[in-house]
Amino acid sequence: EVQLVESGGGLVQAGGSLRLSCAVSGLSLEKYAIGWFRQAPGKEREAIACSSSSDGGTWYAESVKGRFTISSDNAKNTVSLQMNSLKPEDTADYFCAAGYLILAQSMGVMSLGPEYFEYWGQGIQVTVSL
Repeated sequence: EVQLVESGGGLVQAGGSLRLSCAVSGLSLEKYAIGWFRQAPGKEREAIACSSSSDGGTWYAESVKGRFTISSDNAKNTVSLQMNSLKPEDTADYFCAAGYLILAQSMGVMSLGPEYFEYWGQGIQVTVSL
C-alpha cells in the first residue's frame, strides 16, 4: 500500500520558517518524483516544488524560488520542504504527491499539473500571520 504522510505544518509569523516532511512508503523514490503542492481557500491547487531522485533534479515555482528548498533522503524515504521568509500569501493546505517517472525539470518545461501525480498525502495546514 502506498502512503504519503505530511508533517511539520502549523502557525508561524511572517518572516518565519517551517519545515514540512513527506514520509513515503510503498514506492521507490528512484522511480517516483515527489512534488509539493498547495491550495489556498477558493484557489486552485498549485505546484510549488518537485524533486526527482532519478536525475537529482529539482524545480520551484517562481512564487517560492529562493525561499523554499526541497530535499530528498532516499535512505529514509522522506522528502522535505524547508520554507523560509514565509509570507501571509503562503497560507494554504500543503500536499505532497508522487508522480511516476516524472523529472522535476519537466514541471516547468511542460507545466505539469496535479493530474500527473498518482498518489497524494492527506495535506497539512500552514498559516502565516502578519
